[in-house]
Amino acid sequence: MKKTLLAAMLAGPALLLAGSLQAADSIKVGMMTTLSGPGAGLGVDIRDGFNLAMKHLGGTLGGLSTELIVADDAQNPDTARQIAERFIQRDKVDVATGVVFSNIMLGVGPSFFDAQTFYISANAGPSQYAGAECNPYFFNVAWQNDNLHEAMGKHMQDAGIKRAVLLAPNYPAGKDALTGVKRFFQGEVADELYTRLGQLDYSAEIAQIRAARAEALYIFLPGGMGINFIKQYAAAGMMQRTPLFAPGFSGDEDVVNAVGPAMEGVFNTTHWYREMDNALNQRFVADFEAEHGRLPTLYASQGYDAAMLIDAAVKAIDGRIEDKDAFRTALRTVDAPTVRGDYHFGPNHYPVQNYYLRQVVKQADGSVRNQFVSQVMENHSDAYAPECKM
Repeated sequence: MKKTLLAAMLAGPALLLAGSLQAADSIKVGMMTTLSGPGAGLGVDIRDGFNLAMKHLGGTLGGLSTELIVADDAQNPDTARQIAERFIQRDKVDVATGVVFSNIMLGVGPSFFDAQTFYISANAGPSQYAGAECNPYFFNVAWQNDNLHEAMGKHMQDAGIKRAVLLAPNYPAGKDALTGVKRFFQGEVADELYTRLGQLDYSAEIAQIRAARAEALYIFLPGGMGINFIKQYAAAGMMQRTPLFAPGFSGDEDVVNAVGPAMEGVFNTTHWYREMDNALNQRFVADFEAEHGRLPTLYASQGYDAAMLIDAAVKAIDGRIEDKDAFRTALRTVDAPTVRGDYHFGPNHYPVQNYYLRQVVKQADGSVRNQFVSQVMENHSDAYAPECKM
């Protein structure tokens, strides 16, 4: 009898642990994103894409009752750190997502990782988390920062451009961007310019670009930065003199709508495009436009796919989200529905996928919008994965 009682007492913690790994009846998601300031449009689209996926999924993720907590980081690292701590300590979120900017992601990542809270990035893809600092609690459904820039570097090289100016903000994603371009563009870099993050006046940079007399200008300026730069660049008569090339971030529908006809002819690269011929994408595009009165951007597509990944992974483990090893395996291997077509995760939890070329084209009504041109890269992986020892 004493042995039986002792065995029961020793088994108690194990039984409690086993009980905690039963299927949950709810899931809590913390979305910290940029909803104010020059980068607000990007965070708004991620949020709206995620919410549309939730609507398509009946308001649940993996069949579990879902609470989505949305907070505005205002593109401020201190604010972001406070939100991360609130998500972890007070709200006790099961999953976090939403960060737009890589400096924010690098600042809050350690808090989530130390708390063993899964972070599903719908945008920020810093090289650090792709390489030596990869983490079992970090997944990116979008791309690694360099990737869209690598695709445009390849296109510029294939197009025979010999001399170009490169411009980006001076922060981690900006540095990753120009590193990515130079990895595939082998021509001469006439000038490499780094601007202040959030900068809105580019008169000095435009004068430097004019003086460089290059064949092309490559920019990475997301959100309001890109809108202001392109308006000023066009007003200075530079669009034909030194043609503009961009990643999808700086040539997407938010920028095209804000700048207008001056964007005609601009090439940009992306992992997703509006015309993709799959049923989920067609539903996503139609419903997003109907609900919000605007075309979706790649940011919206990433928010949508982030929700779809979480949903599929939770379903795959029958709601046992407390079983972190099982949840991680499901996130890494599940065949989640996606608006972009097939992708899979590399060893660093970054996607291996195709990249495409778009061009801004004038429509019959005189407006301009992006149009698919061609595939640039197939099943492309990032350059940092070999450094990941996860």
